[in-house]
Amino acid sequence: MSQEVLAVVAGEELTQADFNEFLQKIPQEQRAYASQPQAREQLMEQFIASKLFAKMGEDEKIDETDEFKTIMSSLKKEVLSQMAMTRVLESVSVSEEEAKAFFDANEEKFVKGETLQAKHILVDSEEKGNEIYQAIENQEATFEDAAGKYSSCPSKEKGGDLGEFGKGQMVKEFEDAAFAAEIGKVVGPVKTQFGYHLIKVEQKNAPGTKTFDEAKNEIAQQMLQQKRAVAFNEKINELKETYMAD
Repeated sequence: MSQEVLAVVAGEELTQADFNEFLQKIPQEQRAYASQPQAREQLMEQFIASKLFAKMGEDEKIDETDEFKTIMSSLKKEVLSQMAMTRVLESVSVSEEEAKAFFDANEEKFVKGETLQAKHILVDSEEKGNEIYQAIENQEATFEDAAGKYSSCPSKEKGGDLGEFGKGQMVKEFEDAAFAAEIGKVVGPVKTQFGYHLIKVEQKNAPGTKTFDEAKNEIAQQMLQQKRAVAFNEKINELKETYMAD
């Protein structure tokens, strides 16, 4: 399938795929901005400008200068270094068997405190919170429906569900109210820096030890970092022996 041609510079067709590749090189924090039509037009102008200046550089034979050759030589070494390093690190992996062996030998490290599963409704005033509370108490609306209608938190799309969380993961006022609440009973409005919350605890989980399934991703990442550090240092020592004179 042929790509849409966006512009032609000195006979070279610039396609949507070329522009997409250009967008991948802009800083991560600017990519959301790039989705806006006006910003996209500006980026398109930058993209075309880069191609125009490149063509100018070719015509003026900048690529034949010593300065250009020095820069390209340096860039080549940097790219070779990054690709070689990536090849070494990508060769390292952690098997599930290794992770399980670590878990079995270190179960005491995977103790978890009390956790809750809770839902909330976030509004901008205590008065609004009290109105919603009364509507729920009078069975004029369910907690989940009220969350979907009134909450300003993205969790509204899931009926206010925040999932499971432990102590230290929420702001103190919210945490204190949630851990003190009875299961199924709506509490609030609770004031925090974000606004006023109505909270409904669905489940309380007693302290215990994580299962291997709960811990295996954490273990794998930790072990992978450690194994990569070892592999990196071993390869550095090997390369020193190969390429550095005594």
